[in-house]
Amino acid sequence: MLQLKRNLLSVALASATMLIATGVQAQSVGDTQSDAVDLDKVTVTGIRASIESSIDTKKEATSIVEAITAEDIGKLPDISIAESIARLPGLTAQRVAGRAQVISVRGLSPDFATTLLNGREMVSTGDNRSVEFDQYPSELINAVTVYKTPDASLVGQGLSGTIDMQSVRPLSYSEPVVVVSGRYQENSIGSAANTGDDGNRFNASYIGQFFDRTLGFSIGYSHVETAILEKQVGLYEPWKTVNNPGNPNERPGVPAGAFYSDGIKALLRTGEVERDGAIATVQYRPSNDWTSTLDLFYSEATQEDTANQFEVNLGNYNGNFSPGLNITNAQVNGNNTFTGGIASGLYPLVRGMYNKREDKLSAFGWTNEFNIAGVRFTADVNYSKAKRDETNLENNTQLQPSPQLDTLHLNYVEDGFSWLVPGLDYSNPANLFLANTIYGSGYGKTPKVEDELKGGSIRAAIPAPESLSSWISNIDVGFNYSDREKYKRQPEGNITLGPQGPTAIAADLQYGLVDLGFAGVGKIPSWNVPAAVGRYMVFAPNEDASYLVSKAWTVYEGISTGFAQADINSEWGSVGVRGNIGVQVQYTDQSSKANYWDATQPAGSNVRPFQNGKTYTDWLPSMNLAFSFEHDQTLRFALARQLARARVDQMRASLEFGVNTATGEPGGSGGNPELDPWKANAFDMSYEKYFGGTKAYVAAAYFYKDLRSYIYTQTRDDYDFSSFVADYVRGPTEPPTQTTGNFTAPYNGQGGKLQGLELSASLPLDMFWEPLEGFGIQASASFNDSNIKIRDPESASSVGSGDISLPGLSDEVYNFTAYYERSGFEARVSQRKRSDFIGEIGNFAGNRTLRYVVGEDIIDAQVSYTFGENTALAGLSLLLQAQNLNNSDYRTYAETKDRPLEHIEWGRTFLVGASYKF
Repeated sequence: MLQLKRNLLSVALASATMLIATGVQAQSVGDTQSDAVDLDKVTVTGIRASIESSIDTKKEATSIVEAITAEDIGKLPDISIAESIARLPGLTAQRVAGRAQVISVRGLSPDFATTLLNGREMVSTGDNRSVEFDQYPSELINAVTVYKTPDASLVGQGLSGTIDMQSVRPLSYSEPVVVVSGRYQENSIGSAANTGDDGNRFNASYIGQFFDRTLGFSIGYSHVETAILEKQVGLYEPWKTVNNPGNPNERPGVPAGAFYSDGIKALLRTGEVERDGAIATVQYRPSNDWTSTLDLFYSEATQEDTANQFEVNLGNYNGNFSPGLNITNAQVNGNNTFTGGIASGLYPLVRGMYNKREDKLSAFGWTNEFNIAGVRFTADVNYSKAKRDETNLENNTQLQPSPQLDTLHLNYVEDGFSWLVPGLDYSNPANLFLANTIYGSGYGKTPKVEDELKGGSIRAAIPAPESLSSWISNIDVGFNYSDREKYKRQPEGNITLGPQGPTAIAADLQYGLVDLGFAGVGKIPSWNVPAAVGRYMVFAPNEDASYLVSKAWTVYEGISTGFAQADINSEWGSVGVRGNIGVQVQYTDQSSKANYWDATQPAGSNVRPFQNGKTYTDWLPSMNLAFSFEHDQTLRFALARQLARARVDQMRASLEFGVNTATGEPGGSGGNPELDPWKANAFDMSYEKYFGGTKAYVAAAYFYKDLRSYIYTQTRDDYDFSSFVADYVRGPTEPPTQTTGNFTAPYNGQGGKLQGLELSASLPLDMFWEPLEGFGIQASASFNDSNIKIRDPESASSVGSGDISLPGLSDEVYNFTAYYERSGFEARVSQRKRSDFIGEIGNFAGNRTLRYVVGEDIIDAQVSYTFGENTALAGLSLLLQAQNLNNSDYRTYAETKDRPLEHIEWGRTFLVGASYKF
């Protein structure tokens, strides 16, 4: 059995679990039984009501779940739905652009989880399946349930977990509700270039019931404007050794064998994100035998930012000007890593990098529930579509007249901003010219992604026959079909100078100076990059160049799912037993089409079509059992076969192909439309002790997953290239063309074990001492371990060429919230912390690359006051929030922490606002 890491917090939580479970349990059978009764008489609101509703969801579920519930309409406890989800036991978030964006469940990367909205699988705007949660306004989500164990009737389930976001159901409310709220926010970094440091949030919701409560309607709208402010220092990857025999990349002045990065940059990113979201639900219930529910969701976001950047190549390349690179006073630490020195013979550049991303996400679902002769039928149709259009542009400028070689003082640090201090002044825009610099004059891309999913299902819940009714309450059967099509295009190309030649950027396009003093650079200009491209440059992106053809692809997926499940509700002696046992069968028809570059063909005929795919069937049995013992204790067991489908970009048909004219051997690299999914046999066990019904709980859960396969990038030497070389015409001196050769692509390979321990508690402190009424804590600690080792040639530059652990796996994850709520006043402080992990980062080419990510420790705080019902301001709430209060940074590194790659800070965000409910 693998050894799970322990530390003081785990011991404390485990001890608390035992003490509370025994101590309070003992009280419950003694004279203090009345204390629990008194607790039940208290009416709670705000965070306490949210916590108790979430505990109730966890307690009553037949699967092992975690849940969060909004305190009120449009009022989840965080400014981002992703941050709320990331506080649940066993879950973590990875930040992108300062925002919690993607969610990992139980130490597995986001690719292993599935996201649902009102029980329906959702599409994504990225090139894969993982949903970007910052596209879902927290004000429009009423609750989230995370299924850690599946049941047969859960369609769209993931391998690590299934995240189901839910909107309000208007007929669940007894009266009409209107809520309006607004917040103003400010970032601690401060305004820069053309970007202010402030933003705003506004949302409004309405819930109504009509025609004697047979018709219900709800609608919510959310608008957000957020400033993008980012400080960053980044080093080139890979770090490589200097002066090795046969290595031409020698660095004069750096000791032989030292690890060295060939470049460094400092930047200040400025811009804005604007997002509008709307959600609506119509419920019609003319009788208890028919309910019809229509759900609509729409989100539209535009992100526009510019990175104002100072960059220098340290790899002995300065445009071939003399003198070349020389390093003096080189500092090398005990780990043989270059950490600083004085580098001369450099030709830095000042770069403007512009990004505009437009995302649109829409979803429709219509469900009808019927009761006919005691059988509950449910029919559903659904549709969702995501679209992303992006523009990436860069301008490169250098000091003129050319060359103006510089000397930089370098100092690399592990836990802060590295320094690169130039000797020349780069603050005057009149001295910086758009020119054919050492990196050209510019480059641009216009990637596009579309994802469309259509589905429908029918299911029936049939009362169990009388002979089985003492064991089984229902037999559920159903069928679901989903059809998904996702495509990606990425036209790109050089941005070249126009007929005017090298030129400074005019004053009317300048935004002003930005300060890179945090990295020792000083001030540099910032400017309107797209306007500069339009005025001075030529940009004609294409997708037919040899290195671009493989970036365009379309993937199709048709999945037919049938299931049968018996719902268990029985007693074994004095022990109540709830749960289910069943099987789900999935038939998958997947394929992909794309073009590939055939270097064996004459010019003009190199782009050729290719399509491939496969069909397969998977059987997914599952069982969930919850045993109810006296004193409100529950012991759960679950067994299941789980799967997660391969990443969409891995299933692409696009590839690169050629023939070695010296050997006649064909070869290539690309995607693999014949991939099988990841599969695992899973065992889960959970002990839960509840107090006062759903006032509080402590829990300890253990999970074990035996991954039967994993997908690795591999090179195989038996790939059949027969169809590719069928019309190849070899030259007169070439050897005969072979039909098999090497192909590098994702393949299914050996799996491994993953296990974890999760401790959690939610405790109002007046359980222990009455004067602490209103105070409470929520805490969780998760410990994960895996023996799965991965070798990924595509990403080996920063994680090494040897075996690595699972991407996304943090050995330790902690969440803690302390709160106080009484008489309308509410305060809370929350902390979420995770240990180091391997993250999947988008690189310049638009592909995923692996980097070590330093664990994060993020603290948020909030205070609010709600005026009472008997006051003149009844219904009004005032709010103050602080996000990332400790200014937690984001750091990546290559193999060891003394070889930094990125150090990023996004600052603190402060919000003040008010909401009114009537």
